[in-house]
Amino acid sequence: MAKFLTGNELNSELGKIFEEATIQLILISPYIRLHANYESILKTKRDNPELGIIIVFGKNEENPSRSMRPEDLDFFKCFPNIQIRYEKRLHAKYYANETSAILTSMNLHRHSQDNNIEAGVMTKVRKLGVLGDEIDQQEWEYFDRVIEQSELIYETKPEFDNGFIGSGLNKKYLKSNITIDKLTEFFDVGSKQKISDRKISITNNKKIEQPKQANYLNVGYCIRTGKEIPFNVKRPMCDVSYQNWLKFDNEDYPEKFCHFSGEPSNGQTTYKKPILSKNWKKAKQVHGQF
Repeated sequence: MAKFLTGNELNSELGKIFEEATIQLILISPYIRLHANYESILKTKRDNPELGIIIVFGKNEENPSRSMRPEDLDFFKCFPNIQIRYEKRLHAKYYANETSAILTSMNLHRHSQDNNIEAGVMTKVRKLGVLGDEIDQQEWEYFDRVIEQSELIYETKPEFDNGFIGSGLNKKYLKSNITIDKLTEFFDVGSKQKISDRKISITNNKKIEQPKQANYLNVGYCIRTGKEIPFNVKRPMCDVSYQNWLKFDNEDYPEKFCHFSGEPSNGQTTYKKPILSKNWKKAKQVHGQF
């Protein structure tokens, strides 16, 4: 029987989807940024090679890292039996294990779970492959097609040694093998952004590509990644971090590095105040008024 979910109950039931998964876990969401609670639950599943995890994310075709961070990708790559897939048209959100499924408005993103008004419908199945009702069957068949039509960009498969002990069958896990890995190619946003990161000027009837920031002579550091970038207190982030920051547009969100020195700031810098207080005077001496 279907159950309507909102608020804390929605978050609680989604947590149970994670907790109770022993054979299959399906996570379909355009944006994925794991909440600490769900990440903690998933860590307990790393030693279960029989749990097959399928992840489908989407949107941001020109910059997929806006839909899933490299940190979350690295986390998922540690699982012994997993598929990571991409579907650029994806907008639906669906989470399921072998006994329950939730169709919801909520992205698998900590901001959605902590701040947004979300709702969902949970359905139950009797066991894997035996559907509970017509709604569940329609959901299952639809999202099975979504999975099949998506692009598989990473896959790890477990390898077992099937041997007999006495009269029983002993299934011993040996290792996991990476069968598909397109992540480096897929997330190489630098090559995809070359055109957008440059401006075209016309000289002698020829097109000459010039970096947008060629006029900056002084070095700064991205306050989120520490990466070397041109010094600019009005844009103290590399392009990828800036696009991620734009999702929430919070000028007071604590960041990790000082834009002037590149040293760790331990949350004392923000987009509004990108330079550590102790470095402010020296930054003005080096870069002049800004």
